Amino acid sequence: MSNGQLGPANRAEALARLASTDYDVLVIGGGVTGAGAALDAATRGLVVALVEMRDYAAGTSSRSGKLIHGGLRYLEQFNFGLVRESLRERRLLLKHLAPHLVKPIRFLYPLHHRVWERAYMGAGLMLYDTIGGAGAVPRHKHLSLKGVRRLAPGLKHSRLVGAITFYDTQIDDSRHTLELVRTAAAHGADVASAVKVVGLTTSDGAVRGAEVRDLETGATFAIRAKHVVNAAGVWTDELQKLAGGRPSFSVKASKGVHIMVPREKIRSDVSLFVRAEDSVLFVRAWGRHWLIGTTDTAWTAGLDHPAATSTDIDYLLRNVNAVLETKLTRNDIDGVFAGLRPLIRGNAGATSKLSREHAVETSVPGFTTVAGGKYTTYRVMAEDAIDEAVKGLGRKVPPSRTAGVPLIGAVGYAETKAHGDRLAASSGLTPAWIDHLLRRYGSLTEDLIALIAERPELGQPIEGAPDYLLAEAVYAVTHEGALHLDDILTRRTHISIESHDRGTTAARAIAPVIGKELGWDAGRVREELGFSLARVEAELASQRLPDDESAVAARDIVRDPRLRVADGRVHREARP
Repeated sequence: MSNGQLGPANRAEALARLASTDYDVLVIGGGVTGAGAALDAATRGLVVALVEMRDYAAGTSSRSGKLIHGGLRYLEQFNFGLVRESLRERRLLLKHLAPHLVKPIRFLYPLHHRVWERAYMGAGLMLYDTIGGAGAVPRHKHLSLKGVRRLAPGLKHSRLVGAITFYDTQIDDSRHTLELVRTAAAHGADVASAVKVVGLTTSDGAVRGAEVRDLETGATFAIRAKHVVNAAGVWTDELQKLAGGRPSFSVKASKGVHIMVPREKIRSDVSLFVRAEDSVLFVRAWGRHWLIGTTDTAWTAGLDHPAATSTDIDYLLRNVNAVLETKLTRNDIDGVFAGLRPLIRGNAGATSKLSREHAVETSVPGFTTVAGGKYTTYRVMAEDAIDEAVKGLGRKVPPSRTAGVPLIGAVGYAETKAHGDRLAASSGLTPAWIDHLLRRYGSLTEDLIALIAERPELGQPIEGAPDYLLAEAVYAVTHEGALHLDDILTRRTHISIESHDRGTTAARAIAPVIGKELGWDAGRVREELGFSLARVEAELASQRLPDDESAVAARDIVRDPRLRVADGRVHREARP
């Protein structure tokens, strides 16, 4: 097995193979489900291709709640099957598949009613502790009011009678999806980002591949495959239209918004699980920040750039402030991100309710769609999709192996972590920096240390983002397939949502460094930097506007420099 390197030279080689190879399976979509499907197929011995029209995890898979969890609210809906399945997957990820990226996190659920609420939540959490991956995390505990004050002094205590604490797990979603892609590549899959499907090819009434465009060069070519898997998330319906047929379901986008505030703004040693007006909010520790979310509203605008609005931010602040002694304000917010969930919608009558469970269907021969679900159960979705796809291959294919296939950063992780002091001594980095790298790269930390040994200047923190090293920006290009500045700021790292200036200082520091790796001249460096800064301005503009329509127009500034925002409205400047 290779190390799944995705540098510029690797991409060029993959593109050449994509145009000349006969594949068993072509997976469209480089989010967590598509990446999982590519890995599932490759580890069964199939010849596999994966294409993504933007960057890996650029859609929903980098904008999730960053939790691997069973879903307490699904227990309230008596959806025990989904909770059991999710908790089983949580255990697999935590213990075997991605222990470097998945970490236990302790939540506190405040109680306001002495008897019935404690009994109700206690019974639910007892079930939560036992029906899935029992023993993966500590069990829940009951707290008195005194215990709450000790653990979370920043909570408003006037109406509290106690609390219950329980554990779930947190994940770096975009890094996990990227490592899935790299692991699939290490098992032989040909993968490429910035490759957009513009049509599907057919033969004898069956889909037999896709016409694609390399968005970096504009070149078009065909990819031949016996079967195509549509794992495009919220773009599912667009590919379904290309395939034709009469699918039994479609996808409806639902928007979720999160905000980041510094850790010192909420006095608590544990994360919080609180009731909101119409749902629940998670307030969880994320490095130096609290990550607060989410909203859940219908989205009918364009799918490329979901926008957070002033209304979304007000909702989050209002609901979290209801349980805090010291109120948060907009000035406390360091980062905001919005993502779209692909919810399943049946296409007929009584089946039209939205669902967070997934669906798999071969709507026309040679074309299988997988959609819906939740991040936690991506591996099950991928397995189901490939099980369906291989029915048409005309030969026996082994069952899924991915429950026993760790990500490349998890292979040898325990041994690498055990030698952290040696790594610090040999690299000149502090133990704290080694711990940071281990939590992000696992055993691949040794790649970063080798890069720093070769180029010692890369061992310095990034200006404006002191929690990251320059080596991480370069590694994102040389090993992780980053093609643009924003790929690094928003997905390989989380600088854009962890910095009060939204990463603008870091962008200026990183652009010339990665430009050398990608062969950019001075003009291209300025162009990439200008695009990144325009994205930040557009996002900030959308967050001052009240509704999705006006916020999306503000985001369009990124694509049309003649648009500007003034007086809370979007204006188009006259063409000179």
